[in-house]
Amino acid sequence: MEGGRRWEDLAMDCLVNVFSRLNLEDLTLGVPFVCKSWHKASLDPQCWKILNFRALDLMPWGNFSKRFAQEYRIKSFSFSSFMKLATARSRRSAIDLSLPSTAFIASLPDLIYASNECPRVKLLALPDILQPYEKHIPEILGRWKELEFLDMGLKPLSFVPILEQISLKCKSFVGLQMYGCLYREDALAIVTHLPKLKYLAMKGSYLSKQELLVILDGCRELEELDVTRCRGFDVDDEILRKASGIKAFEYKGSKFHDDYDEYDQDVLWGLVLGVHRFHQS
Repeated sequence: MEGGRRWEDLAMDCLVNVFSRLNLEDLTLGVPFVCKSWHKASLDPQCWKILNFRALDLMPWGNFSKRFAQEYRIKSFSFSSFMKLATARSRRSAIDLSLPSTAFIASLPDLIYASNECPRVKLLALPDILQPYEKHIPEILGRWKELEFLDMGLKPLSFVPILEQISLKCKSFVGLQMYGCLYREDALAIVTHLPKLKYLAMKGSYLSKQELLVILDGCRELEELDVTRCRGFDVDDEILRKASGIKAFEYKGSKFHDDYDEYDQDVLWGLVLGVHRFHQS
């Protein structure tokens, strides 16, 4: 409106404060093309502290990938190049990093690069790691000294070494999320290396009552435990008694036997992969 204050005339710190709440799609395909002041504000590292790549359609035929290639006048979209752009703009200030859930998009070199360029990450979501890469994961995770929460997706073969590294290197670690087949050695590793866990989510996993009791007995500081839609146990009075001190104990849909008509197909596929990996190890 004539005579009124224009958005582009807002103070730079106000623009940065607003833009820091936007997602990566808005920061790359929206605000930079509005005006010069908005473009300048969008480059501030404060806008790039949360790098959630999972919120984007990163497949080559995806809407985001095609729009990005068009706007930046490149022949084809590359996740590795896009991640390097985002991490460069964060200037090592990123604290929340969610990589694409599939390793066919985010590769081991991408993870190594992120560990070098985003050393202050506190919340990390990993892709499902391909087997040849798994032996490298414990050492890479140990680089994030300030890590507090890890979503590792499908439980990798290197599960126990990963917990060992977290215990040694990540002194503020309090939260773990994963799914797959948990065996006794996995439950023992959780309570041995992460006894002070406050948040543990194993939604859609397979574990027996014995493994669950090991965790309940060993992780006495748990505040939230999610075993929704798990298989291998029925939630009985003994489990409820041992979990009574947990503020949020979620177990809806968990049961001893599988009901394949109702069970989530993604979870079933994850369990199949977990069993396959176990027999290959």
